[in-house]
Amino acid sequence: MTVQDTRAKLVDVARQLFAKKGLEETTMNDIAVASKKGRRTLYTYFKRKEEIYMAVVESELEMLSDAMNQVMLRVLEPDKKILELIYTHLNVIKLLVYRNGTLRADFFRNIWRVEAMRKHFDANEINLFRTVLAEGKKKGLFDIDNVEIAADILHYCIKGMEVPYIRGQIGEDLGDAIGWRYVAKIVYGALGRRK
Repeated sequence: MTVQDTRAKLVDVARQLFAKKGLEETTMNDIAVASKKGRRTLYTYFKRKEEIYMAVVESELEMLSDAMNQVMLRVLEPDKKILELIYTHLNVIKLLVYRNGTLRADFFRNIWRVEAMRKHFDANEINLFRTVLAEGKKKGLFDIDNVEIAADILHYCIKGMEVPYIRGQIGEDLGDAIGWRYVAKIVYGALGRRK
């Protein structure tokens, strides 16, 4: 097993334990035993439990980044692609938080630590939005003066929706189709979408 494979295995085992038992209840020894790697190997890669927790968060963000990049590869008009990016962002974040069981509470409690890990992801996402908005502006689909500012605002609006979306607090009484129609109207209105 390569160094990279060993590290990835340790991170995945830790994620599963954190999801099952929670961050506080999981020990470094638990991770070593469950991974069948031993404490010495674990401590070669991670000095503290918080380091492996942040590695788990980082690996989850990579999954989100990969999903966003897959949307970028699809052949869609910019107005459809921007909505697909938003939909993917919110749904993958929700999936990642929910698949991690008891780690959900730690995610919400440690939101500022998670934020520090997100800086790289956030910068990449803003660049994806800029690319799509610039293409939409060039094609005459969007009436926006400044692509960079519009991408920044769009990113932070979506980021602000994450926690209420994960908790099911947005459009609780609406079906998905109606809810996403509202999102489309708001996004298209803000971008000055031309029919």
